Formats: sequence, structure tokens, C-alpha cells
Amino acid sequence: MWGAFKGLLSLDPELARWVLAAEDICFRNPIFSYIFRTGKCIPITRGGGIYQEHMNEALQRLKDGSWLHTFPEGKVFQEDVPIRRLKWGTASLIARCPVTPIVLPIIHRGFEEMLPENYNNGRRPLVPLCNKDLKVVVGEPIEFDVPMMVETAVLASRHVTPPLQESKWPVLTSAGQELDETAQRCLFIALSEKIQSSLETLRLLAKRL
Repeated sequence: MWGAFKGLLSLDPELARWVLAAEDICFRNPIFSYIFRTGKCIPITRGGGIYQEHMNEALQRLKDGSWLHTFPEGKVFQEDVPIRRLKWGTASLIARCPVTPIVLPIIHRGFEEMLPENYNNGRRPLVPLCNKDLKVVVGEPIEFDVPMMVETAVLASRHVTPPLQESKWPVLTSAGQELDETAQRCLFIALSEKIQSSLETLRLLAKRL
């Protein structure tokens, strides 16, 4: 799908874009690990939290000005259902990046028919199926006023009961302010909800096409 954006498919890693990929799927053996790493995939441990080691690598790619793809739902969904509540990884990258990234929402339909999860007794086909109708819909860039959202999150956090357990999150400095875990949660929720709303609008558009 990413290769098609260049107008042609290519095996040149320099033309590839960085992407977050599930460690348990794409890096489950040395051969897969080599292939996906060469293809600019960054391994993410699902359930490992937003401050896991490779999220720092993803943040560095953004700091370098690179294009980074994320899958903010954090799971493979092949059902025709509304966009679920997003994981906070994408929001944390936006908040932690010194220069607010341009966020371009993308929705795809039809890949669930090309590589269905439950094709043969609950298993995927060995190769992608042909003659399927695929749609990739690219939305308008999403703009974030991070300083304003940080101010709102800090104010909102004062009315939220902090978690009973001791915070394990580092203090985050965003837009010149230090945010504790409670303020970070408020900020990540606001960022994620804005992305989720945009993706749901695109999903409905793709369904009508």
C-alpha cells in the first residue's frame, strides 16, 4: 500500500517510509526480523506501553523529519465497524516531538478480502487473493495546536483523581510545560479523539465510494 503512493512498487529501502510494526507478527523469527527491519519497520511490543524502547526510536525518526506510519488502533480489525478508541502511542509521539508533525489520516478498505483472517479454518491464505476491490482514502492533514491542548490538559488534570499507584511515567515536557502522568493522560485523550474523529469520517466516506 505504501509503495503504491510512489506510483510504483520498489524494493529500494531508500524509497520506503518508516512504519511501526507489531513485534509478535513481523519480528517473530530472524528471517522476518531482517526483512522488516530492512524495510524500515520499527518493532513495537503491543501492551509494552508508550514509553517502550522502540517508541524512542520512532520519535527520533520524526525529529529527523522522516515520514512515519502508525496504526493507532493497535490491532488488526477486519470487521466493518466504527473506529475504536485509539491507543495513545501516536498521540504521545505528537506531544513529545519538538516540532508538531503533520498528521495525514489514511483509511483502507478491501485488504480484509485480499488477506482474510478467517479464510481456511481460522487461518490466513498463504498468498494474497487476487481480483479484490481495494480502496485507499487519504484525508486532509490534521492540525494540532499543541500549546493550547497542553494548557487545556493541565487545567483538566486538576479535576481528575490521580491513579492510586505511584506514577511510572516520566515527566513529559511539551510546549514548554511539564506534565505529570494525569496531565499526559488528558492530553493523549484529546489528541487521540481528534484523530479518531477524522478517521471515522474517512471510514464512512470510503464505505460510500
